[in-house]
Amino acid sequence: YNKNKDEFLRVRASHILISNRDDEGNDVSDEQKKKNKEKAEEILKQAKGYFGAKSIRFRNANQAVLKSMSYAYVGRKDKKSDFRKLWITRINAASRQNGTTYSKLMAGLKKNNISINRKMLAELAVNDSEAFAELVKAATKA
Repeated sequence: YNKNKDEFLRVRASHILISNRDDEGNDVSDEQKKKNKEKAEEILKQAKGYFGAKSIRFRNANQAVLKSMSYAYVGRKDKKSDFRKLWITRINAASRQNGTTYSKLMAGLKKNNISINRKMLAELAVNDSEAFAELVKAATKA
């Protein structure tokens, strides 16, 4: 197995049942059969490392790969809100150390036309507390 993993995948994928008939029940062309086999090999390659039949059988692997891709899509969307929550938490903690709250800080920044995004504010709060304190002073001046 370790000597030639690609050959192992090719042999393994060739023994799975792939539909070689079209919707009317007619045999498909050899070219279409080849495409179906390549698709099965690709799905099995993506399912490598999955538990049990999900890494061996095409039907189970296909379901598992589709489900994992949908989880990955949702995870990429969730990551954005997770980071925003983290930035807000860091900004709030640093602004409370400087004698104000997150909401008052953001309102003051907006009132003074200071446009800086939450990611950069959080970065300043963590790595450059003096600059963040200056921003807090500018925001509370109004």
